[in-house]
Amino acid sequence: MKKVTVASAILAISMFYGSAQAGNSLLKETDTETLALKIVGEVSEGGYNLISVAEIKSMLAAKEDFVLIDAHPKVEYDLAYIDGAINIGFKSKRVGKWGLDAEDGHTQADYKAALGSDLNKKIVIYCGFVKCGRSHNAAMWARNLGYKNVYRAPGGISAWMDSGFPYKTKIK
Repeated sequence: MKKVTVASAILAISMFYGSAQAGNSLLKETDTETLALKIVGEVSEGGYNLISVAEIKSMLAAKEDFVLIDAHPKVEYDLAYIDGAINIGFKSKRVGKWGLDAEDGHTQADYKAALGSDLNKKIVIYCGFVKCGRSHNAAMWARNLGYKNVYRAPGGISAWMDSGFPYKTKIK
């Protein structure tokens, strides 16, 4: 039952993404299907959960205690990020070796420090958009480091901005 729910959620997200990216017309169904199946595969591989940007917004408004990770390289994080996010950059393509997966010289110790010592604390990770693999890479590393309550927002900062939610920038 859970797989069907996850697949349905991903399909809905990817359909929204497709309409946003294609000027309010849906992508070809094969493109939507390919994207949905990619995310289903990543979630299955990673053992983490999915979360929407609307849920993140609600958690922030409720002042829920969780860790928010922006998985962009610093230069992209500086352009637009969710207030309160900690920037630990990851590469889009997962290799499975820290030195090849992390960006900007961040160490595993940096990531662990950002995530905190409570392995049961809710961790929410986002990157740029549905096709971006950085949040998957970061979520995989969180799970590999023993964190159990890991969530990925596949729409990332693009879905956040598309929703009209406020964001921060370091660009003057």
